[in-house]
Parts: sequence; structure tokens; C-alpha cells
Amino acid sequence: MKKLFVLGALAAMLASGTALADTSGKKIAFSNNYAGNSWRQAMLDSYGIVTKKAVADKVVAAADIFTTADKEVPTQAAQVQNLILQGYDAIVINAASPDALNGAIKQACDAGITVVSFDGTVTEPCAYRVVVDFKDMGKQEVEQMAKFQPKGGNLLEIRGLAGTSIDDAIHAGILEGVAAHPEFKIVGSVTGDWDQTTAQKAVATILPSLPDVVGIVDQGGDGYGAAQAFAAAGKPRPTIIMGNRQDELQWWKEQKDKDGYKTWSASIAPGVSSLAFWVAQQVLDGRTDIPHDLLVPYLAFTQDDFEAALPKIPKGGVASHEYTQEDAIAAIKANIK
Repeated sequence: MKKLFVLGALAAMLASGTALADTSGKKIAFSNNYAGNSWRQAMLDSYGIVTKKAVADKVVAAADIFTTADKEVPTQAAQVQNLILQGYDAIVINAASPDALNGAIKQACDAGITVVSFDGTVTEPCAYRVVVDFKDMGKQEVEQMAKFQPKGGNLLEIRGLAGTSIDDAIHAGILEGVAAHPEFKIVGSVTGDWDQTTAQKAVATILPSLPDVVGIVDQGGDGYGAAQAFAAAGKPRPTIIMGNRQDELQWWKEQKDKDGYKTWSASIAPGVSSLAFWVAQQVLDGRTDIPHDLLVPYLAFTQDDFEAALPKIPKGGVASHEYTQEDAIAAIKANIK
């Protein structure tokens, strides 16, 4: 009778996709192509916090981080190939390109390695993708701008890291938003690399050639830099969409306290790296029901709630959240159709 009960329980677990394997001997590598801004630093911190505990708790044997020395696709492709040779069981990747790394990703899959991409996702079908609807986020920037600037006007767009899926998706969403709100017109575009110093220099360079701008749509990490550039040039302060960075939200609070300045802020939580880790662990654990595309919400702040979040964000950091194994299991369940 006991044997029949155990067999029945095993059958039920298999039917529901529940994990059965032991991952304590498994090694997971993190391939990261860029660490040059506060979001990426917070991403690495979150991954480290979660994975160090997972290793200490013997959930996995290793969860090593590898960041390339540059932002180039060939460098990251070579890194992935090296990780294959080192015998990792899974690779979590923030990719420099959605498709240029597909050859290396396919090599990993063919070698029996689980690949989970996030933030900068890849299109190779064998890989898993932990994705945010960045296109919707870009569109929402214009929707929110329409509330603060109902008469419309000229917009400056600050783009992110060129060639990445995130930059392409947010840009596409912004264009869709402008198409739905013809009262707005994008009169200039610069590349800010999601970094306030880079964005400030880029905006300062283009400002003399721009007509008056009522708003800035961007991708995060660049709002405060843009504000500094406008102030230094003696230009009227535009409505700047923010990206959840501490310096941006602090500036927003100062402006709100001064004259009621209004805007909106949104970004993917850097801790999504830890969610990608747990997804990889669940795949290695034998789950058979995990969709290759898992949609997770982006983190947004409004005029009413950003001040409550501000004290919790480290100076120079970004609003984040470290995910647990239970969070990953819940996210998987929510994405099963």
C-alpha cells in the first residue's frame, strides 16, 4: 500500500511539472556584457546576494559571475563558448544583442546547458527569456507625458545601449506612443547608455541645436543627467520621465517640494537577475512545465508613491527587489497557459 502511495505521488508530481532532481551539484554561470551604470551594478549586487546564499545553502554548487571587458558581441560570444568548455550546467545571460549571440547560445544548448536570458534577451528558441514588456513601458512614457503636458510639444529621446533588445523595444514603444499622441513630436535623439554622466554630456551637446523641448522620454539612468544639462544651459526645465534611480527620484522630490513638479518613473527591477537564476535552477531541477518566455512586470512609481520608496534606495543606486525561489515558482505558474 505504501509503495502504491509513493508511486501515485510521483505520478502526480510529474503531471504537474514539479521538480524531482537534485541541483546541489550543479554549476550556474552568469554572463554579463556591461557593468557601467548604477542599474547594472545593482543587478550584480542582487544576483550576488541571492546566489551566495543559494551556494551556502547547497542549493547549487556554484553561481559565478563573468562580466566582459567591453560591450562587444564577439567578446561575449567568446565568453559563452569558454563557459561551455568549463562545464557549467546553466548560463544566465544579459546579452549584448538579441540575435548576434544566437550561435553561441545554440552551442550551449547543444552541449546540454540550460540558458536563461533576461533584460537583454536572446531570440534563440532553445533559450529561456525572463522578459519585461519594454515596448509597453516606452508607450506608457508618452501616455504619462500626455497627462503632464496636455497641449503636447517637442520631445527629446534619450536612448540606451545601442544594439540591445531593451533599447530597441523601448524605442519602438515610444514611437508607438507618439503615433497615438500626434500632439508630440520627437525633435532630437541621443544615446545615453543608461548612465547619467553619459546622458548629461550627450544632451549638453545636442541642446544648442534643439527647439524648445517640453519633455524627455528615456530609458532609465539618464533623467538626472538630462536635468543637469538643461540647468547648465539655462534652458526651461522639461518634464523628464525617470528610471527609478536614486539620484533621479531625489531630484524629483526636490523639484516637487519647490513647485509641485510632476512626472513618472519606471524601470525593470535590477533584481530580475536573481529571478533568472532561480528559473535556471528550476529547469535544472527537472521542471518540465516552464515556458520559454516568462513575462514579469516592470516597477513604476507615481507622484503619490515615489517618496515612500526613496529612503529605501541606496545613494547612487536604483530601486530593486531580490527574488526568492518561491517568487520564481509563482512567476512560472503565472505564465503557464
